[in-house]
This record gives sequence, structure tokens and C-alpha cells, in this order.
Amino acid sequence: MSHSKESCVFCRIVSNELPSYKVYEDEKCVAFLDAKPVNPGHLLVVSKEHYETITDMPSTVFKHISGVVQDLARTVETKMDPDGIKIVQNNGAQAGQAVFHFHIHLIPRYEGDEVNYLEEWTTQELSAVEMNRIASLLKKK
Repeated sequence: MSHSKESCVFCRIVSNELPSYKVYEDEKCVAFLDAKPVNPGHLLVVSKEHYETITDMPSTVFKHISGVVQDLARTVETKMDPDGIKIVQNNGAQAGQAVFHFHIHLIPRYEGDEVNYLEEWTTQELSAVEMNRIASLLKKK
């Protein structure tokens, strides 16, 4: 199933048509706070080019993004002090992909957070003040 680049929320974030709390950006990808995080510090790393799934993108782009994910995971570990980090990448609706633009979730996990990843994710609403605080904390200089 093909989804339009023009209606893609991540393409609109990449092009700055929609606001986001960006923590990292380079020529191939951008990372920003999930608007409805599972836990505070939940990041999305998305390709700047519109690829629907991991199999649609060139391996050089995926390798680059993998390095960024690893670096951001270290930052989340240091700044958010989680008990673990869930790194998730879904391909296709049946696998749970909701936005059809390649992206990787980095989700801080905490003992007792009661998040069930086999079912629908429970998300939370954070204030703009809290989102700005977390984005500043995680922003790569």
C-alpha cells in the first residue's frame, strides 16, 4: 500500500511545515520528541527522504540512521536515566506501523512503568514546558 508523501506527517515535520521538538538533525535524518510519548524522552528518528519502510531505503541511509540511533540511545541513557531503552521499528500496518514513513522509536523504560508493548501503546500528554525541557536536555550540540 502506497501512502502519499504530500500527506505524510513526518515529511511535513522534516520540511518544518509542522512544529516539533527536534533534538538532532543532519543531511539524512531528523530526531524529535514523540508528540504522544510512551514515557518522557520518547524519540522518533526519521529519514529526511520519504521511504515507507526499511526495505525501501538505500542501505547507506539505514546504516547512517543506525549510527544516529545508537548515539541518541547513549544520550537518552545519560540524560533520562532509564532502566532500559526500547528501540522499535515497524514495517507495514500488520506490524503496527501507523505513519508510513520510515522511523525508529527510542523509548526510555522505567521499572514499574506498566507499558505493554504487545498491545496498543499507552501514551501520555506532556505540557509544552515539559516537552521543551526534555528536548533541551536531549538536544545534540
